[in-house]
Amino acid sequence: MRTVLRSVLNDRPATEPSALPRRAPLPAHHPDPVLDVVVPVYNEENDLEPCVRRLHAHLGETFPYAFRITIADNASTDATPRIAARLAAELPGTDWIRLAEKGRGRALHTAWSRSRAPVLAYLDVDQSTDLAALLPLVAPLISGHSDIAIGTRLARGSRVVRGPKREIISRCYNGLLRGTLAVGFSDAQCGFKAVRRDVAERLLPLVEDREWFFDTELLVIAERAGLRIHEVPVDWVDDPDSRVHILATALADLRGMARIGGALARGRLPLSALRRSGGDLAGELPSGLAGQVVRFAAVGAASTLCYLLLYTVLRPATGAQAANALALLASAIANTAANRRVTFGVRGRGGALRHHLKGLAAFLIGLALTSGSLALLHHTGPGAGRGAELIALVAANLAATLLRFLLLRAWVFPARRTTGPSAP
Repeated sequence: MRTVLRSVLNDRPATEPSALPRRAPLPAHHPDPVLDVVVPVYNEENDLEPCVRRLHAHLGETFPYAFRITIADNASTDATPRIAARLAAELPGTDWIRLAEKGRGRALHTAWSRSRAPVLAYLDVDQSTDLAALLPLVAPLISGHSDIAIGTRLARGSRVVRGPKREIISRCYNGLLRGTLAVGFSDAQCGFKAVRRDVAERLLPLVEDREWFFDTELLVIAERAGLRIHEVPVDWVDDPDSRVHILATALADLRGMARIGGALARGRLPLSALRRSGGDLAGELPSGLAGQVVRFAAVGAASTLCYLLLYTVLRPATGAQAANALALLASAIANTAANRRVTFGVRGRGGALRHHLKGLAAFLIGLALTSGSLALLHHTGPGAGRGAELIALVAANLAATLLRFLLLRAWVFPARRTTGPSAP
């Protein structure tokens, strides 16, 4: 048994490490354990033994490589440590560690940091997730196809049994993640995940949370760095004896979202150190068109509202054409800045002036379309009111927005390809 007082991985490296090497499959005959499954526990004297014995039997029957099970005890005060020690002594390939502080993220951070297995995983002690999904979860990591794999209860093909309260909370949480951080994965907090060790070694020093937000933070950073996340639909049955305090966890998650969103917006995370080199497409291609369209649409909706508000305020004092030009100029500057950071992921001040000057060219196209629509409206209907003007401007802005996106993507923020060493 090892007692772990604290992790030393909080210390950030002084210099940013090189990019991750190209993914490769694990050899068919691996001498050491290929998979280390961590079971984090706190006061689980009733569930621990049946969980670990069931897991050990399942892996022994179905997993074709050597494996290890690590029980990570989060400072339990009941009989959990004694049961964990006995299981480690009785079951081959079973280990346990004891932490002095609580926190699921702390347990996973510590256990994964000390493991030498090429593939690291974890599952909750209640085994709400059917173990039949474990091999499909880790297979893409063993084969070299993916960097991280997660179980999802929200994908087509998943079979979930739980009450409406937890179902609504889960869907709202994941919907909020998609709306605020533009994530692409469907289920951030299913207690059933795996990661390649070389990826974990780069990710863990960047993940600050040590509680329930740990999973979400790890996934957000990985996705923003272009790592490949594989999703596995799972069969999942709700545990009625869950120890999660919903309100406290929800507030902590909101704080975590604000913190990671701020870190990404300010460019504080060394995402380039997580990208793959050597011809791995996951690290070389820019973010997908679909994701850019979603983020561009969100920025565009906000800037359009700002534009219409400014136009409405300025119109009585300056007239329609002047109000349109001023409102469009102000919203275009803000739009370029927001798209630079949010849609196309450009950080820092480098090239900012050039980007804004090119953005102004796109603004001139929008100005020509909107001014022309106003002129045409006033020519064909001299008595048109403010409502008709707003409708015409919205229609012209839709056309200008499409042209603006094409210009931003192809000219202002062209895809930046990175080159790495050629594969051997």
